[in-house]
Amino acid sequence: MLHTVPMLLDAAGVRAGARVLDVGTGTAAVACERGAAVTAVDAEPGMVALASKAVPAADVRVAALPGLPFADDAFDAVVGNFVLNHVGRPRAALAELRRITRPGGTIALTIWAAPAAAGQALFGRALQAAGVTRPAHLPTLAPEDDFPRTGEGLADLLRGAGLADVACRTLAWNHRAGAEEWWSGPAAGVASVGQVVVSRPAEVIAEIKRHYDALSAEFAGPDGLLVLPQAALLASGRA
Repeated sequence: MLHTVPMLLDAAGVRAGARVLDVGTGTAAVACERGAAVTAVDAEPGMVALASKAVPAADVRVAALPGLPFADDAFDAVVGNFVLNHVGRPRAALAELRRITRPGGTIALTIWAAPAAAGQALFGRALQAAGVTRPAHLPTLAPEDDFPRTGEGLADLLRGAGLADVACRTLAWNHRAGAEEWWSGPAAGVASVGQVVVSRPAEVIAEIKRHYDALSAEFAGPDGLLVLPQAALLASGRA
């Protein structure tokens, strides 16, 4: 979500001349605009190709947590916009980010909060109404790797990685989108909910979409766009 990028970069102290690692490529463009020396990584070659084209000033590479190809203390700031929502071993990921951040440097991360805000819960409600549950083949975090998606839970995760001066706050905003635009992400398999959707046969997807259409009407604004409440957690800490 672009809404969180400026606040994420502010929390990490990203400024002109800073050596910055963007994990997930979501903040590279804005970090480059600030004059930072930006390296960005993503596990998906397609995303790396898109980011390389969109942000030619950044050094964009294929790499995935928790094994990044950088020396210890390589960066002044490390940022990840909603990356921890998608890694299988969050604690190992944080340890790796701590390794590559210089002493006194800052790590700043966002995650989606739980329970989800009303706009984020829309897809889950549509799945539930259609009687669809998560397929067994989709991976879930092992209990020992999971953590509470709360302010204190995320702060404890950063403290457990050895970070100091940890701070965490909630970001809340309304995202505006057309109903079909908002549906297009899950319909294309984006994120966990999208993987659930595309794992189903066409007739079940149609049933999910029918419930989505009915439920999304609750969020329709006067101009026909959906007004979707969102909530995220932003945490930072010093190496």
